[in-house]
Amino acid sequence: MSKPQIKIPATYLRGGTSKGVFFRLQDLPQAAQQPGPARDALLLRVVGSPDPYGKQTDGMGGATSSTSKVVILSPATQPGHDVDYLFGQVSIDQPFVDWSGNCGNLSAAVGPCAIHMGLIDAARIPHSGVCTVRIWQANIGKTIVAHVPITEGQVQETGDFELDGVTFPAAEVALEFLDPADDSEGDGGGAMFPTGNVVDALEVPGVGQFQATLINAGIPTIFLNARDLGYTGTELQGDINEDKAALARLETIRAWGAVKMGLIRDVAEAATRQHTPKIAWVAPPAAYTASSGKAVQAGDVDLLVRALSMGKLHHAMMGTAAVAIGTAAAVPGTLVHLAAGGGTRNAVPGSVRFGHPSGTLRVGAEAAEVNGQWTVTKALMSRSARILMEGWVRIPTTP
Repeated sequence: MSKPQIKIPATYLRGGTSKGVFFRLQDLPQAAQQPGPARDALLLRVVGSPDPYGKQTDGMGGATSSTSKVVILSPATQPGHDVDYLFGQVSIDQPFVDWSGNCGNLSAAVGPCAIHMGLIDAARIPHSGVCTVRIWQANIGKTIVAHVPITEGQVQETGDFELDGVTFPAAEVALEFLDPADDSEGDGGGAMFPTGNVVDALEVPGVGQFQATLINAGIPTIFLNARDLGYTGTELQGDINEDKAALARLETIRAWGAVKMGLIRDVAEAATRQHTPKIAWVAPPAAYTASSGKAVQAGDVDLLVRALSMGKLHHAMMGTAAVAIGTAAAVPGTLVHLAAGGGTRNAVPGSVRFGHPSGTLRVGAEAAEVNGQWTVTKALMSRSARILMEGWVRIPTTP
């Protein structure tokens, strides 16, 4: 039976080292304007999932966790904000959309896209200068402030800001993640460290026991020592993603870490919660060759970090995980802080520069201990963003 296609206004953007399909809430079909199966089914079809071939050939997805993403923008529902931002991480080979966390990379594209879509009051956009966009991150209930460059009344997208993991330079978008500790879930009573410890002993049946820093900042993240996993921290995607046994072991560790963080009750639930928590490993500085062929010297970084996203080693670093790295690096005693030399290597106070598979990235955080508990007021980093295509996406109508 022939099915006509429907078309939906959409914009395809790169934000940081990710890409995603952006929609205005009001442009979605009525049934998809509310959370639920109809919305998920539509977005899955847009990106071409689930695809047993793992390619997303019949959709807008790029067959990686960094490029299988969707964003819904709408007028702000929270006082003092300009736009609501809802992020969906779309599984490539399974029929589900994970709404449990944010995408820090695409956060850089939200301000520019909101201006492009007419969601920002024109009176607030300077002729030339910087437009400050206050974003309500609806997945986790947090505020992000984007500083978007404007030239002659339009978002400036080209420039000379270089970001490792992105081939071409572009205009810099500075981001502030306010109060980034994720207090929306878990049994930690809103604490940045849900267990109350900066380092825990994580027992993983059938695998072993590991030292771990479990943190809710930017995105729930499990940090391990690279050496405890048999790694050096210099791994590239090919070293990990072709090793099915290693990926299975890391997923088991992630599942048990999620239980210990109070994010899930049983390890079986981890299969339907791929986006959070993230799992990462850290190591002291060492020289390596990035995936682009760029030489990274030990003196270029304060530490090395590798992280998995949706079950595969990320080609660079998720923006939200970078927030977690910056926050953990600012708290004495965490595995991240220790790998960074206890802050002795930081060339810029209040920030840390880490090495990832595509190169290096600097992230800053303002953390303080209050009444025996660590809190972070903001995390800072710069990204870039660019509209790649605008128009409509087309998908077949449902029966």
